[in-house]
Amino acid sequence: MSCSGPDREPLSVVLHYPLSAIRYRRAMDFIDLKSQYRRIKPSVDERIARVLEHGAYVMGPEIIELEHVLADYCGTQHCVTVASGTDALLIALLALEIGPGDEVVTVPFTFFATAEMIALIGARPVFVDIDPRTYNMDPAGLAAAITPRTKAILPVSLYGQCADFDAINAIAGAHGLPVIEDAAQSFGATYKGRRSNSLSTIGATSFFPSKPLGAYGDGGALFTSDDALAALMREIRLHGQDRRYNHPRLGVTGRLDTLQAAVLLAKMEVFDDEVAARIRLGARYTELILEALGKDSTRVRAPFIDPHNTSAYAQYTVEVEGREFVETRMKALGVPTAVHYPLPLHLQPVFAHLGQGEGSFPVSEAAARRVISLPMHPYLSDADQVEVVSALKESVAT
Repeated sequence: MSCSGPDREPLSVVLHYPLSAIRYRRAMDFIDLKSQYRRIKPSVDERIARVLEHGAYVMGPEIIELEHVLADYCGTQHCVTVASGTDALLIALLALEIGPGDEVVTVPFTFFATAEMIALIGARPVFVDIDPRTYNMDPAGLAAAITPRTKAILPVSLYGQCADFDAINAIAGAHGLPVIEDAAQSFGATYKGRRSNSLSTIGATSFFPSKPLGAYGDGGALFTSDDALAALMREIRLHGQDRRYNHPRLGVTGRLDTLQAAVLLAKMEVFDDEVAARIRLGARYTELILEALGKDSTRVRAPFIDPHNTSAYAQYTVEVEGREFVETRMKALGVPTAVHYPLPLHLQPVFAHLGQGEGSFPVSEAAARRVISLPMHPYLSDADQVEVVSALKESVAT
C-alpha cells in the first residue's frame, strides 16, 4: 500500500528524514485571507449588500469612490481601475501607442505578464539584468539596452520593494522615454518617502487576492498625473470609446467590477495597519533568520531592503542552496513555501526567438535557482514565524 497522497510525501522522501524531523502540526496558511475577512466582515458585507441593492454591477458608484481613494493614497492626480494587473500593463502600453516594431526595456526576473503584454501588442521585450540584492532592474545596464526603437522602460518593483526610480527616470529622461512601473507586488511600499505607483509616468498594479491589497477576484489599477494619459487609459479600458458608441481608437473590456471595488474599499480601511504589520513581520523574519543561522551564514540569504525604501512584502523571499530539497523538507515539517519565479523570462519557450539562452542574464538565472518564499501575510503570528524559521534552519542544515 502506498503512503503517498495529496497531503503526504512519498514514502521514499519521508524515510530520508530523521524521525525527529517528522512532526504533525496544524496546517499553516501561506497567505491567510480568512483572518482578514473576519476582521473586516461587517464593512465588506455592508458594502457588497449596497451594490446588490443598487444593482450597478458595472461602473457603479463604488468605482469612482475607489479611484479617488486610491489616487489620494498614492499621491497621483488620477487612478483608473481595471480588470486585472495584466490589463493594467496592456492598457498602459496601448496608451503610450507602443506596437509592432517597437522595443520596451524590462527585466527577465518577474512574472510572465510583464513581458507577455509587450509581446502581445507586437513589440519586443528587451531585457536588462537585475540587482542581486533587490531583484529589481539594475540601472547600470539600462542605458546600453536602449536603441532608436525603444519606446518605454518597464521596471518591476518585485517582492514588494520599489526599483531605483531616480536612476531609472534619469536615464529615461535623457532619452525622452516614458517609464511604466510594474507595481503588481508593491502597492503600499515607499521609495524615498513617495508611494509606489507615483514614481513614474504610469504605475500599474494588481489586486489579485494574494497581493498586499487584494480583491476577491481579479482586479488592478493604473496611476498617473498626466491628464491626457488618464483620459486615454479610461477610453481604452472601454473599447476605445470616448462617448457612447463613438470609438476613436481600439481598446479592450478592461473594467473593474463594482463588487470588487466594494471589497477593496473595505480593505482600504485597514490597509495602513496591514502594511505596518507586513513591515514589522518582514523585519522580524530577518532577525530570526540571522539569530538562528548566524550573520555570516551562507545557507540562507535574507531579503535586502534599501535604506530609502519600505517594502510591502508581497512575498518574504530568501535564497537557499538545494532549493528542491528545502521545499520538500519544509513541506514535511508542515510549512508551505512557494517559488517566485523558477524560470527567467528569456528562457521561456515562447521567447526562444529572442536568442538569449542560458548565461545571457546570470544574476536573474542564479536568483531563479535559489529563491524560495516563506509564509507572509499581516495576520502571521509570532509563533508561526518561529516555527517557519525553525523549519528553515532544519531544512538547510543537512
